[in-house]
Amino acid sequence: MKFKNVAATGAVFVTVAIALSACSSSSTSGSSTSASTGAASTAVTSTPLDASLTGTITAGGSSAQANAENAWITAYKAQVAGVTVNYDKSQGSGGGVTNWLAGSYDFAGSDAPLKADQQTSSQAICGTGGALNLPVYLDGVALIYNLPGVTTLNLSTDTIAKIFSLAITTWNDPAIVADNPGVTLPATAITTVARSDGSGTTQNFTNFLSAASPTIWTNPASNAWPIKGNVSSQKGGSGVVQAVTAGSGTIGYADHSAIGTATAATVNKVAFSQEGATAAFAAAATTVPTATGDLSQKFDYSKLTGTTVYPIPLISYQIVCTTFKTAAQATLTKSFIGFVASSVGQQVAAKNAGSAPIPDEMLTKVQTALASVK
Repeated sequence: MKFKNVAATGAVFVTVAIALSACSSSSTSGSSTSASTGAASTAVTSTPLDASLTGTITAGGSSAQANAENAWITAYKAQVAGVTVNYDKSQGSGGGVTNWLAGSYDFAGSDAPLKADQQTSSQAICGTGGALNLPVYLDGVALIYNLPGVTTLNLSTDTIAKIFSLAITTWNDPAIVADNPGVTLPATAITTVARSDGSGTTQNFTNFLSAASPTIWTNPASNAWPIKGNVSSQKGGSGVVQAVTAGSGTIGYADHSAIGTATAATVNKVAFSQEGATAAFAAAATTVPTATGDLSQKFDYSKLTGTTVYPIPLISYQIVCTTFKTAAQATLTKSFIGFVASSVGQQVAAKNAGSAPIPDEMLTKVQTALASVK
């Protein structure tokens, strides 16, 4: 399956017109069409944007959010011209959280919520209330490959676990052949490509492997890739995509919105779609808070079956303090994230980064959590 990013500046400005129209209204919800289901729903709006705000927001982390962040920043800047938002995607989720805990960022982007020890550490910069993990970005982990002569590929859950645990080493292995009847597969050696940096994408992928194929994938779920051997280690999602597309017989994992024109396999015969990712969230995500008001999510992968639900969803967060050290930075950060976590903000990301809209019910909870930030 081919997928091309649409996060070009021109495309962003097409959506800005929608954003300006919606955000010029009051904060009272109105009837709209759901971007995820096509059914009538109540739009989730942020506090009306204050165009008089000025200042700078500094953030960084998740490379999966990068295209969405570009679109969000452009759309937000069109309405609040005096606020500059700087987002550093080079850090990855792990680096973003580390820098945020060090006090360098106003918020961190992460494809995994804070761990228990990180939540405890956050009290040093956030006070006793700690931090909030706010889900704002929904997509899927794509399995991209480069195998000359093979343009379509399906992989079952167990086959994926065997490939990435290095139990399968050639492309004509019987397990891969069984997943792809009628496809001629070469005896080419498989090279897996994984993230070298602390990555929330790795966390999401290993969460899936651990839950879906526990007897095959016996490594713990982690944001650090656990397998050594015939593995090409690359920094950032872009590094993984580049290594896979430049190689031969390669396979790797990356956030779907970042894979460009790389070829992605279907998973259990299901191709990624925005609708499939949103359906996965609705079917299997449960809030597992680490602090009062926190919205950390956990997927029940046993519920991600069928032909309309994408089996490897990826949820990404913007992590903020419950109490900021300055009122000015709290106001700026709440304004920006409030826009991101509105129905319009989700449309901006969906249209320009290819991500899936967060369901309105969760967006409402994010808005409520933001309102509690001091």
